[in-house]
Amino acid sequence: MSSPAVFLEGSLMRHVVVMSVTSSLGLAAVFLVDFIDMVFISMLGQAELAAAVGYAGAILFFTTSISIVLAIVAGALGALALGAGDEDRARVIATHSIVAGVLVSIVFAAVIWTYLTPLTALIGAKGETLRLAVGYLSIIIPSMPILMVAMAGGAILRAYGDAGRAMNATLAGGAVNAILDPILIFGFGLDLTGAALASVAARIAIMVVGLRPIIRHHGGFAPVRPRAFVADIWQMSAIAFPAMATNVATPVGTAYVTREMAQFGEGAVAGMAIVGRLTPVTFAVVFALSGAVGPIIGQNFGAGRFDRVRRAFIDAVIFVALYVVCASLALFLLREPIAALFEAEGDARALIYLFCGPLALAWFFNGVIFVGNAGFNNLGHPLQSTVINWGRHTLGTIPPVMIGAWALGPSGVLIGQAAGGVVFAALSWWMGMRLISRLEKGEADRRDRPHFSHRARLMQLFDHRK
Repeated sequence: MSSPAVFLEGSLMRHVVVMSVTSSLGLAAVFLVDFIDMVFISMLGQAELAAAVGYAGAILFFTTSISIVLAIVAGALGALALGAGDEDRARVIATHSIVAGVLVSIVFAAVIWTYLTPLTALIGAKGETLRLAVGYLSIIIPSMPILMVAMAGGAILRAYGDAGRAMNATLAGGAVNAILDPILIFGFGLDLTGAALASVAARIAIMVVGLRPIIRHHGGFAPVRPRAFVADIWQMSAIAFPAMATNVATPVGTAYVTREMAQFGEGAVAGMAIVGRLTPVTFAVVFALSGAVGPIIGQNFGAGRFDRVRRAFIDAVIFVALYVVCASLALFLLREPIAALFEAEGDARALIYLFCGPLALAWFFNGVIFVGNAGFNNLGHPLQSTVINWGRHTLGTIPPVMIGAWALGPSGVLIGQAAGGVVFAALSWWMGMRLISRLEKGEADRRDRPHFSHRARLMQLFDHRK
């Protein structure tokens, strides 16, 4: 088997493009099925059903964000160990990350499932829409541990540079969902219940297909030793807690935006829900950046190749700019058939046209933030991701959304949400480049002043304790 540290050589732009595109194809398959879900649900002709999916999406965003945390830990520490040439440590991290993730996700799923009704009401759902959203969520939330293992499996594969097999796992999930959706929604007349059951089946498929190549091609998992596991829990928390705080910020901001949009009626919420399904399909490459660029940065950081760390950061941002321009142009040209596909009228149609216009270009700034977060997490400074994300989804969301809603109505909500990303993208770029320079200087000074060696300090922190 060839060396697993595949990102230490070769063109960094090529690595960024290959990892981003393969990761995004898998994500796009899952997001596309969510998009098709919304098309099917819209065909049922009940605005309450589409609005219920919109409200449920805010809660699911929260649970997904928690699941991503353990995937970040598995991917970041696995790539770091592989870059340093320690394959045994990478397998231990993979095992302990998954075991810890299952335990944590069971607790979170139980708490969220218990309080589904008040949580969904808190973001603005009422009456029949509230009942439908809670019924939909009550089926999906218990599968949170499955989602966590599925995401961790993908992160581990990407840490090895095996983006193709990680993509295959999500493609399998998308295929399962696409097949079951029309059967359950229309064939059995289950409506939202059918969509929820199809989503659970898709999560199981992603988990199974993702874990198999880890076992067959990358040495599998290490045995769980209780003492070492407990030691690693404390060590992994150095990344996990800041990463959790970082990821929770996004659904909190999304919940606030949903609540602001709710004051304009079911049509506006339905329009936002359609945009919410369209966004990840169109910008799947941008969503994939954190998981795709992270292993590239992590392996080169583990090997002390700071010139390649910096170049990966820059190339990723260039790639984001090129992709967002192309995707935004495609949306603009397709805005009319997209609106017609959902039979959108009134506020819903206006929001679709707004998103498919110049507003889509603002996704460049979100992409810069995603790249910055990948850098901070994989360079051992996840608290900087926390600062950026919470700033983006509080100061960069609440005031501009509030002002936009007051001045422009439903359209102002989306405009305000997009505008807040500009300042924090610039801040993320500056902080990322500054951190790389600091780490590079610390590595150069390691022999005389070892306390400056952040890489050595991080490697020592995550050394396997027996």
